[in-house]
Order: sequence, then structure tokens, then C-alpha cells
Amino acid sequence: MKLALIGAGQRGMIYAGYAGRSAEITAVVEPDDARRKTAADEFGIPPELQFRSADDFYSIGKICDAVIISSMDRDHYKQTMGALEVGYDILLEKPISPSPEETLRIQRKASEKGRSVIVCHVLRYTSFFAEIKRIIDSRELGKIITIQHNENIGNFHMAHSFVRGNWSRSDLTSPLIMQKSCHDMDILAWLVDSESKRISSYGDLTFFKEENAPALSSDRCLDCQVAADCRFDARKAYLPIRGQWPATVLTTDQSEAGLLKALETGPYGRCVYRCDNDVCDHQVTLIEFKNGVTVTFNLSGFTNKMYRSLKIMCEHGEIRGDDSLNVIEVTRFSSNMTDRSEQTVLHPAAATGGHNGGDAGLMSDFLSMMESGGQNSRSSIEKSVESHIMAYAAELARVTGRVIDIDELKEELRMGMLEEPLSMPERK
Repeated sequence: MKLALIGAGQRGMIYAGYAGRSAEITAVVEPDDARRKTAADEFGIPPELQFRSADDFYSIGKICDAVIISSMDRDHYKQTMGALEVGYDILLEKPISPSPEETLRIQRKASEKGRSVIVCHVLRYTSFFAEIKRIIDSRELGKIITIQHNENIGNFHMAHSFVRGNWSRSDLTSPLIMQKSCHDMDILAWLVDSESKRISSYGDLTFFKEENAPALSSDRCLDCQVAADCRFDARKAYLPIRGQWPATVLTTDQSEAGLLKALETGPYGRCVYRCDNDVCDHQVTLIEFKNGVTVTFNLSGFTNKMYRSLKIMCEHGEIRGDDSLNVIEVTRFSSNMTDRSEQTVLHPAAATGGHNGGDAGLMSDFLSMMESGGQNSRSSIEKSVESHIMAYAAELARVTGRVIDIDELKEELRMGMLEEPLSMPERK
């Protein structure tokens, strides 16, 4: 099987790396010269199949079986529509698009062309969430009543990706809840097995702004007088982890000298209090599903590590999970506060690789689907649209202060299907 890689950044190279174990990466599209060369060298791609733009690649016609699109968020729509026009099946990094109208148009075009678009909702492929789904579907604890779900971004990850990094500006990429948490909207809809009904949301950019900058601090870490006392000093963030994510995002030269050079003028050497970021650093979303399940979802950059934790409260018991520990606790309710409750502690099958094995599981599913000629996938675009509408609704609720009726929003989007996506209203 032959695949083309569009977007040779961190995520694209991870997906291509897994795919390259059983398929051939025959072409690469990447505007950055260094990244394009790295991908070409890694996969042995000849010069005539190395492209700066997707349009140049599409102009030569269909030369492989499918494409992996892992470019920046706002490039997804044009590149995906172009790939569908040529006749490609697609593995598409999330979000499908920051615009719900564009998301629906991609879904419609894929259906018209009879092509598959698989969205990289990798959490569905982890043994951790698969085990939770199994417990829920067994009904051993009865129906779900309510869920508390937390996405703990990690303070250093927040600073790297959403303050200094590629996803710091919602107008250039996506709102935080779309970029980071369409995963969580997807996993919640999957676990609950229902469409959403109403959504409200609250949050803001509170900490990572200039008014919180230390006295005597400067615009860049390398010439800052108070860097020694700042946990966000870029040297502390990146030099100790040379060769690992997120240091590998800064430059292909992972020597100390190479990283320091990148910090001198690049975005990751900026003071976190003096960037041009505008996305939330914390957000709470309340969701009511059509089957009556209610959810509180808490997205926060103010945690020490990156992980997801949840508590699922059912009719006859509760499920607690922490994916960083790979631990799930299942507790059956007791009759009173002195009776000993019945509890089972589960450790789902350990998995290696990114997202607790989800990256590898996703690619295995995609390649198997391609080889069998089937259309069904655990994360097809048909199943993934709901999560994107939920994330869009949450951001709309946050900036307008409204409770969003999801059916009304879907009808508005379907009736509109405008050539130009609707812009997000200014926050009241």
C-alpha cells in the first residue's frame, strides 16, 4: 500500500512512522524545507515526489492509495477537499476543521465521492477507554446518570503549545476546546452513546498575559534578568529534554547549541506572559445528552502533568479512571456507610507508543480498512462530526454567554452551508 504524507510536523511524522512499518510512504508535502527533507530522508522519498504545497501534489493526479493530512488546522479544509476531488481516501488529523460548516462540507463531499475520511480520534483506540466502554455497555452498573471528566493539559504543555506555540491564536488555528478537546467531546459521545442536546460553557485566558509578568522580566527568556526564578524559562523547559517532545518541535538540531539558537529568535524563546496568545487557559463545559446523561467537562492548563481522569456515576455503582496510571476502579454501591463496598481495580492491557497506544491502534485500523476495502471505522467522519459540533457549541456558548441548543445549531448549519464559514461572535 502506498501513502502520501501532507504535513511533516510532529503528528504527521508519528502517523507516517507507524504506517511505514507495513506501507510505503511515497510522497511528502511540507512547506518547511528542513521538515520536508527530514521526512524524505526518513522514508526514502525521491526529489520528484517532494512538494511544498498540496496543490502541486494534486496536480500530478492520483499516485497512491491514500493520504495522511496532518497540517495546521486551517489548512485541513482546502487540502481535504482537494484530496477527495483527486479520489483519495484520507487519514485526517483532528480537528477536521475549526469551522463546523467546513466540517459538514467535507463529510458531504466524502459521501458524494464514495471516499473514506478517518479522523485521528486516537482515544477510541486505547485499551484504557475501550475497557471503560466495555464496562458501560455491559450494564453491570446500570445506566449512566452523570459524568465528571477532566482534561489536565499540564502547565508546561499549556505554555509550549497554547501560549508560545502553534495553537496560541484561535483566529489562526482553533479555539482551545476544538483543538485540544474535540478528542474529549468524541470520547464522551462514544461512552454515553447519545447525541448532545444542550451545552453551556465558561472560561477565559486568566494567567498567561502581560499583567502577570514578573517585575524586571523581558520579552525573551535568554536575556531575562529573572529567568533563574521563573519556571517558564525556556532553557528549563527544553534543554533538559533534548531529543524528546516538545524540544523536538523547536528545531531538527537537538544539540544544546541548536536549541539555544532556536530560542534566540524563535517563538519558543518568548516570555509566556508577553506572547500574542488569546486562547483560554481554563474552561468548564456542561453537557446534557439526549438520553438524559449530564456531563461536567473541565479543561485546565493548571495541572502538573498531562492526563485524563474521569468519574462515571451509574445507577448501581461508579467507575473512576486515571489514564496516566492506567487504573480503572469499579465500585458497586453498598447499602449503608458501614457496609464494605464491592470494588474491582482494573489495569487495562499496557500499550506502547503515543496516546497510550492509541496512535498505533488508529493506524492499524486505517490500514486494515484500506486493505479490506471496507467503509466502517471506529473514527469515521460520520462518527466524528458530532464531537466537532459539540466543541464549536461549547466555544459559542463561552463567548456569547448562551446555552446552545444543539439541534437548533445543527439545523442552522445545515440550512446555511455557506461558502464562507461563519465567524465566532465577539465575547460579551
